[in-house]
Amino acid sequence: MKLVGRAWVFGDNINTDLLYPAACFRLPATERPALTMSANRPGWSGQVRPGDLLVAGPNFGTGSSRPAADNLKALGIAGVVADSINGLFFRTAINTGLPALEAPGVRAFVREGAVVEVDLDAGTIRADERELAVKPLPAFLSRILADGGLIPRLRKEGYID
Repeated sequence: MKLVGRAWVFGDNINTDLLYPAACFRLPATERPALTMSANRPGWSGQVRPGDLLVAGPNFGTGSSRPAADNLKALGIAGVVADSINGLFFRTAINTGLPALEAPGVRAFVREGAVVEVDLDAGTIRADERELAVKPLPAFLSRILADGGLIPRLRKEGYID
């Protein structure tokens, strides 16, 4: 699976409280994405365009099991690439159908606004005529993403109606 989009670059330790603030729990699902990153980057959610990519430093998505990937996906973020990704956020993202890839060194490699190409299956990231090689996404996770998330995958395989 390949992703191509404009990069939004964030720092270290972006937690689920920033991605899915507590106020989201009291809002209809359609209004929640507007609060994404509002505490550290007010107005950001209104600047995101479908297909954009989120690039971050280490420890992305740390925190609670809030459905933070839902907000990113609803905003139109096509994928998350970070130096390291919290395991719970990582699997929640994949299960939701939001591509995520750990890529040590990516935050220093990508400048904000650059057009970035991420090949999850080959483990390559291209930006500004340079390439960063990382560990590719395992094939079984790529299949979940290709089917749109875990629930569509389970339906396709006949495990659930």
